[in-house]
Amino acid sequence: MSPEEKPAPPRSLAEALRGRDDGSLAALLRSRPDLVTPVPTDLTQLATRAGTRASVVRALERLDRFALQTAEALAVAGDPATYAELSGLMAGDGRDPEVVAALPRALGVLREQALVWGGDDRLRLVRTARELLVPSPQHPSPTGLGPTVREATAGMSPGRVQEVLAAAGLSSTHDPVSAVDALTALFSDRAAMDALLAGSPEESRQVLDRLVWGPPYGQVTHDPAAHLRWLLDRGLLLPTAPGTVVLPREVALHLRAGRAHRTPAPVPPPVTPAATYRPEAVDGAAAGQAQGALAVVAELLKDWDEGGPAVLRAGGLSVRDLKRTAVALDVAEPVAAFWVELAYAAGLLASDGEADERYAATPAYDEWRELPPAERWARLAQAWLLGTRTSGLVGGRDAKDRALSALGPGLDRSAAPEVRHRVLALLAQLPEGAAPQAESVLARLRWERPPRGPRRAERPETEDPRARLARWTLAEAELLGVTGRGALAAPGRALIGAPAREADHGPGEASGPGAKLPVHHHTPPAPEPLAPAEQAAATAAAARVLAPLLPEPLDHVLLQADLTAVAPGPLRRPLAELLDLVADVESKGGATVYRFTPGSVRRALDSGQTAADLHTFLARYSRTPVPQPLTYLIDDVARRHGRLRIGAAAAYVRCDDDATLDEILADKRAAGLGLRRLAPTVLAARADPAALLEGLRGMGFAPAAESDGGDVLIARADARRTAPRTAPEPVPEGPPVPDDALLSAAIRAIRAGDLAATAPRRPDAGAAPAGGEPPRTGAAETLATVQAAVLTGESLWIGYVNAEGAASQRVIAPVRVEGGFVTAYDHTADEVRTFALHRITGVAELADETG
Repeated sequence: MSPEEKPAPPRSLAEALRGRDDGSLAALLRSRPDLVTPVPTDLTQLATRAGTRASVVRALERLDRFALQTAEALAVAGDPATYAELSGLMAGDGRDPEVVAALPRALGVLREQALVWGGDDRLRLVRTARELLVPSPQHPSPTGLGPTVREATAGMSPGRVQEVLAAAGLSSTHDPVSAVDALTALFSDRAAMDALLAGSPEESRQVLDRLVWGPPYGQVTHDPAAHLRWLLDRGLLLPTAPGTVVLPREVALHLRAGRAHRTPAPVPPPVTPAATYRPEAVDGAAAGQAQGALAVVAELLKDWDEGGPAVLRAGGLSVRDLKRTAVALDVAEPVAAFWVELAYAAGLLASDGEADERYAATPAYDEWRELPPAERWARLAQAWLLGTRTSGLVGGRDAKDRALSALGPGLDRSAAPEVRHRVLALLAQLPEGAAPQAESVLARLRWERPPRGPRRAERPETEDPRARLARWTLAEAELLGVTGRGALAAPGRALIGAPAREADHGPGEASGPGAKLPVHHHTPPAPEPLAPAEQAAATAAAARVLAPLLPEPLDHVLLQADLTAVAPGPLRRPLAELLDLVADVESKGGATVYRFTPGSVRRALDSGQTAADLHTFLARYSRTPVPQPLTYLIDDVARRHGRLRIGAAAAYVRCDDDATLDEILADKRAAGLGLRRLAPTVLAARADPAALLEGLRGMGFAPAAESDGGDVLIARADARRTAPRTAPEPVPEGPPVPDDALLSAAIRAIRAGDLAATAPRRPDAGAAPAGGEPPRTGAAETLATVQAAVLTGESLWIGYVNAEGAASQRVIAPVRVEGGFVTAYDHTADEVRTFALHRITGVAELADETG
């Protein structure tokens, strides 16, 4: 080809793909991963798959607003269209400079995703995309445009078309086709249309103004008013059905000054800050939230240590159990649902799988408790970021009008991880310490991924699932400590792999809700979602960033005379566990207040502690002297603890002090236990041991359970665990994005398969059938041709059936033939392979220039 010659324009999408380099094909397969599952055999199959309805719909749903508007403009343009025509539809007669500047990028996106192909002089929208986006009465276009003059006059009589021509001031023609062409040319001529409309009645102009931006359809009576008749006579309104008229597309475009969209959106709306704080204040607030998150999850699972709520028959928590959990955690029910779902997503709780199925902590919870606080938080944060379960849906109803419950089915939303990452990435683009306006975040997300639907711009925001996910993300990130005061904190920045940014305020500079942010003219690109290995590294980095921000656990409490203990901060684990055992939490906050009661002391004694152990524990860890009332309380409960012994007969009560047994028998509250004396120190009961324990404790006694051997049974709070269970797997949103290794192998296979399908055969290779089907030759001819190719070094086109019976066609360069096998370089697989001769269905020689 001489330098002056230009390559022929592609005649199909397959030819356009054939002209791409490997980098461009990789970008296509990365942006549309459904095209590579499974790997296409050649570029023709890739083009066919890229034009299927399901794939095109998925690709359109992932376009930003301006790229989608560009595709919608191409759908109402000619087929093919020129770049100038497209630019006119997008920028209008006024040539909006922002639109003109942004259009090449949008068209490049459509080309990269194989939704548009052809040069700038012949732009073609993929046929399936055109069918989806072109205006129709059943599926109005977001452009608000109606059918063309040719489409609207398809059912009109030739005589009526000629009447319209005459009323519009045009000469009559000899056939309807030329008449419609003349009318189209008139409506597309700006000067002629201005002259025509200059003589229109004011009421007629008002009708056009109401229809110009859509919907383009209107209703008329059988005897329309004069101003409507004026429009109908000149074809400015065309009838589509009895009583229905439409504004032709060409007329609407003239009235719109050539624009296909009322409000083009070439530039994404900015995420605007609502307030700014010192980064240290943001990180401190986030660290406090993170510490609180660890405490809430630990409290939840401690409460469920001996078996949590029952599992509903349909799965999940009942409304009553969720309310109880919310009361126990002292939070609202939606927040309780978030913590329950987070613990489930992190694999810390699950159903026990028993006949009477209940929720309980998993063995992974014990491992989690052993980790340092920062690593425990990082596990929770990663489970939240990557999980698809969405607690915000709890309390709503599914498509079948069934209630959605916490831990139940129907809460997975495959878009949740992407939305969470994208929201945090937008926050990472703001100056450090800046909290965004929530509405600006939602507006940006709606631009990046517009809601689908014929009237998507007018749909209420609550109907947009991504907007709901974004709102929940902002609230949940604050609860978890990923953000602090609404701004992305340093651990959250590390969690998504965003680089740390320099502070925008000096140490002494005032900041706060009213502080003015500096203007950033060059916003760094937002971080993309990370691969699994990269995400693991980012999670570890987030833990390292958070560790110095968390307060150092304390090894002491302050005992007070009113039988309370104050923990001025988080406690070391052994101290916290034993204090939880011997006292009840009365209030939480920056400092936690514990209260000692007879019941809490008895709980510690039931777990195997002695009075001496408790006195030693309190003296060791208290920074204040042990108050005398607390000493008396422990001694008094210990003195009475275990004097009564309860075992299994149905049940019995044993006590060395027969006076105590007399007191029990005389108490009217014991009537329901069915007690009777067997011996001076033994009572028998109809109630079972557990009911007897609770009944006597309710009467003010401190009985202890005993074993068959007469030993006191020790009750431990962490006795119940589920079988080992893995965390729930996220529900993916379509096929996963292929990695670089898979992309490279897929492109090599597609290229080789395309070579096999399109390689020219010699004209005399009569064995090769037409239509690109594999060749058919006899065994003797196949062997002779392969042996000749070994000597000449030529490549061959073969049909091959593997051991599984799958037929394929390949281009091979034979190296040797022996023992019924041919060893050859397989261009399809890009490697040397061995083929059984009896499985080769046929062989054909390639043309000299491709051999």
